[in-house]
Amino acid sequence: MLKQILEELKPTQTQLVAVSKTKPNEAILNLYDQGQRAFGENYVQELVEKQATLPNDILWHFIGHLQSNKVKYIAPFVTMIHSVDSFKLLQEINKQAAKHNRVIKVLLQFHIAEEESKFGFDTEGVQQVVQELAQAHLNHVEICGVMGMATFTDDKTQVRREFQHLKSIFDNLKYNYFAQNPSFTQISMGMSDDYKMAIEEGSTMVRIGSLLFGKRY
Repeated sequence: MLKQILEELKPTQTQLVAVSKTKPNEAILNLYDQGQRAFGENYVQELVEKQATLPNDILWHFIGHLQSNKVKYIAPFVTMIHSVDSFKLLQEINKQAAKHNRVIKVLLQFHIAEEESKFGFDTEGVQQVVQELAQAHLNHVEICGVMGMATFTDDKTQVRREFQHLKSIFDNLKYNYFAQNPSFTQISMGMSDDYKMAIEEGSTMVRIGSLLFGKRY
């Protein structure tokens, strides 16, 4: 399945993050041996345990909701944090990255779903954050783009509309705030059930779990 998905992503050069949360090391190593290097985890403790025992060239992406007091545990090694939803969290990531002389890549998470359970900025809230960023000089975080999660629904029209909304947010931020930032290029959206649609709507990075590892029960 990995080879098939990579072939589908190749025309658009979309990146694949294999979502390995709750999956054992053996399953991760199976994909690793096939050449996959980027893996996504949702829980800090699980990520820390896996990172300590798996190959050190794995690129770990943290994609779950992240509490500020847990940043310190993943700051020494995490490649990218997809789920930045407050200025406070950005400051903490910068603080912890500085302790390890690292620059951590981050994405700004937006609440694009109609479900109330999802985390993320709204479009008004992020403008304040961008203004604070301009004055804060956070030298140990690299803002690389945006992330969003569509509503869990069979209504494909709604999902497509939410993906289009995230793309418009990205375009607005790129034009108005990050035009001078060459790193601001990523749109992380799309999972196992909707990644093809996400790519059609401009995704540059998809987070796929169940198609690669099997359904979670």
